[in-house]
Amino acid sequence: MWKAKGRLCRILFAGFVGTFIAVSSWSALAAEAWKLPDSGIIMADKEKQAYVAEKMGKIFQPATNTPKATNGQVPKSNFAAPDGWEYTVFSLGDLSVEQLNNPFATSKRTVLQFHGGGYINSLGDGHRLFCVKQMVLTDAKAGYIVDYRTAPQNTYPAALEDAVRAYEDILAKGTAPQDIVVFGDSAGGNLALELSLYLREHNMPQPGAMVLASPWATFETDLPSRKQNADRDLILGKINPRMYNEILNPSYGKGLSAKDVHLSPMYADLAGLPPMLIQAGGYELFLDESIALAQKAAGDGTDVTLTVYPGMSHDFALLLPELDDSVKSFKEIRDFVDRYMEK
Repeated sequence: MWKAKGRLCRILFAGFVGTFIAVSSWSALAAEAWKLPDSGIIMADKEKQAYVAEKMGKIFQPATNTPKATNGQVPKSNFAAPDGWEYTVFSLGDLSVEQLNNPFATSKRTVLQFHGGGYINSLGDGHRLFCVKQMVLTDAKAGYIVDYRTAPQNTYPAALEDAVRAYEDILAKGTAPQDIVVFGDSAGGNLALELSLYLREHNMPQPGAMVLASPWATFETDLPSRKQNADRDLILGKINPRMYNEILNPSYGKGLSAKDVHLSPMYADLAGLPPMLIQAGGYELFLDESIALAQKAAGDGTDVTLTVYPGMSHDFALLLPELDDSVKSFKEIRDFVDRYMEK
């Protein structure tokens, strides 16, 4: 732990061992809401890496006989809200936002989620399920998932404009800003930071807290961890050529310098931003920038906690929730939000 300008920055290393368009309760497919397990799968590092490599390899390098979507069709969503929850999809102009309501929640909190995917992937079921987990962890009564416009068709500031529209709509519905916790993973972490910078610039109220999983904090490509972890990051590294190449040549930032603060928030003035939790994997491409982001936030007077989970790859809690490292990260999110936000 260390202090900067009176603000606490905890750097931890985790244990080594608008218009309504659809409504659905999906009762026929719905199931009991996710529950935080006491623990997850525990393995030695070498065994863990073999496990992750095999599992991720099947996703990023599928067998030649694996069925694929054709004619540009988007695979049908199989998402179902938990029993008793409400799931709606509405539009704000040309922006689609999905809303989950949890009638069993006991707090006033609201989750606002920005999904990852290098700014080129649209919203998928994995992030819908991730939002359910985020709402359970924070005891949130509502959750909003923003299906923002993506590159290469839509470059900066398209996603930011969509994020602002969604945030303004939540406020217009009567939600107090201090009751909003913003979640962003990978590119979504970049977008969460850019939203807060926009809010400060336009004298708008900040959310109560920000949780960033493996945030893409700079569009630069020459940081040491980008090279040293290219083979060790079994989620965003060379094992995943489509996303790895996108990170090397980001299409969302077309026409802007890679160090522009509108793309690389770790170079921005981070004063006045909400308390933020940053979680990163020790083997991930974005490790160095996660550390630099935490140091910059602390130096600018913002409360920030960074936890590095040794041996873990990018966005591990999203794709490998069964591992004990992920369970520990979930518990940390729960405790962080409880520390900074009222129920």
